[in-house]
Amino acid sequence: MFKFGKQAGNPRREILSRCKNIAIVGLSADSTRPSHRIAGYLQNQGYRIIPVNPHLDTVLGEASYPDLSSVPIPIDLITVFRREEVLSGIFEEALRLKVPAIWLQPGLHCEDGEAQAIKQGVEVFTDYCIMAEHRRWF
Repeated sequence: MFKFGKQAGNPRREILSRCKNIAIVGLSADSTRPSHRIAGYLQNQGYRIIPVNPHLDTVLGEASYPDLSSVPIPIDLITVFRREEVLSGIFEEALRLKVPAIWLQPGLHCEDGEAQAIKQGVEVFTDYCIMAEHRRWF
């Protein structure tokens, strides 16, 4: 479910049309994991993926960062592949950094974080797979 939007048309399509740098929190080096497959797909579609995983140096040819605050370039969108119990910290960090959009993979929710993000004008996407949505619209 899309929670907030200013654009006309489909907000998922709009964010995928305008973003360039996607931070992938919890990106795995294991090619059998959904985060790895989805990141590879997004990379092949021309997005700059930014791995965020403190246990990796590089993945998919990109430097990995221990947290969002360490990323040295502007982040247009964060997509999250982590357990629900750590989501509030990810939302707090994203809001401090003024990241414009957060996309949670299907099944992930953080009511307090989502509410705070929406209150601050951040676009929040839930219950849609980013790769499936990209394939649907492009």
